[in-house]
Amino acid sequence: MAEATDLVERAGDRDPRIGLRAVVALRRLAERLEAVQVRGARQQGWSWQEIAEELGVSRQAVHKKYRGQ
Repeated sequence: MAEATDLVERAGDRDPRIGLRAVVALRRLAERLEAVQVRGARQQGWSWQEIAEELGVSRQAVHKKYRGQ
């Protein structure tokens, strides 16, 4: 969690180079965390529709993105 906190702080840096790099790293971290949570939800028997509702996307979008995992 310290990594995420550090990235959030750097995302607000006055130097755009530092801030933008932190934003990219946060985006990648969020993608990894989402994949872990989707995988866990599927292992617990959640439907694609339930997962989609929690993520605020369509069932088709979440299924397309994660169906092979």
